[in-house]
Amino acid sequence: SLKAAVALHCTIPAQTKWDRKQYYYPDLPKNYQISQYDLPMSEHGYLGISDPKGRFAAKRIRITRAHLEEDAGKSMHDESAGNADSCIDLNRTGTPLLEIVSEPDIRSPLEAHTYLTELKLLLGYLDVSDCNMQEGSLRVDANVNLHIDAVQGQVATPIVEVKNMNSFRAVERALAYEVQRQWQRWQETGEKLGDVPKQTRGWDDAAGVTRAQRHKEESSDYRYFPD
Repeated sequence: SLKAAVALHCTIPAQTKWDRKQYYYPDLPKNYQISQYDLPMSEHGYLGISDPKGRFAAKRIRITRAHLEEDAGKSMHDESAGNADSCIDLNRTGTPLLEIVSEPDIRSPLEAHTYLTELKLLLGYLDVSDCNMQEGSLRVDANVNLHIDAVQGQVATPIVEVKNMNSFRAVERALAYEVQRQWQRWQETGEKLGDVPKQTRGWDDAAGVTRAQRHKEESSDYRYFPD
């Protein structure tokens, strides 16, 4: 984790600590997760990305923090069979996880794909991870919203966190779909950032759509305290 943080140009603090995060969800039966809140093991880094085909200008994606926490279980939602069954695999619960959080500098599904490709190359070169998404050793949660130039000025749509994406191509497809869905939703309702709670949506790759899963907790809901 430290090797990855240094390679991402992060600042490594002299002191770090663990925090307990209250987390009531079926994939974490003990109802709390040991994580890092206000003193993470690294923060304020960046990763450079560019496109050989020139579809976007070379840029830096700022890294907010790379912190350690323990993993939760894996929820598997079988929507393809029409039964909407859910199973939970608890085998990885409690294992170490490095969470790399970026600033909102990614402006398109293509940039997201490129960022993930660069990150995978870096982590693989450092021998930090095999980055096998099918086995869960690299996972992506994408937060997305739109900034729309409206008559009343620029309007931001509510942020949606998209999960259950099993490939970089799936990430690109999910973001492209979510952009169109949020645009249509804004035209229908006019909902702005802050009007509704943050939502978590799962990507259904077979159907090519995102589906609502739950409203996302904010940091105050987790009731962080030192562990």
